Amino acid sequence: QVQLVESGGGLVQAGGSLRLTCAASGSTFSSYAMGWFRQAPGKEREFVAAASRSGATISYADSVKGRFTISRDNAKNTVYLQMNSLKPEETAVYYCGASRGALYTDRRGYDYWGQGTQVTVSS
Repeated sequence: QVQLVESGGGLVQAGGSLRLTCAASGSTFSSYAMGWFRQAPGKEREFVAAASRSGATISYADSVKGRFTISRDNAKNTVYLQMNSLKPEETAVYYCGASRGALYTDRRGYDYWGQGTQVTVSS
């Protein structure tokens, strides 16, 4: 079992940047593929980015390609999401998830979730 804690959310103006952090504990971090998802009010949780166990394989949602970067540091049991050029429509709660399987873009592939961190982008 793994526990996940997200941090780094906040209020930012459109065009600004934020760096989210997800700290893991309780199990071997490098055994899990890690993903970032987001959920806006009234909407389903949607895929943002994911990294394989080693970080060698990365996947992004089309909407964030070129602006967001996912990275992981297995020595620190941490995964990051650098978000640049943020847009108001990206206001949401951002969650990190851990998958015992492969890298998934579907939220159903994830076994553990953090509590989320709020990102608000003002226009």
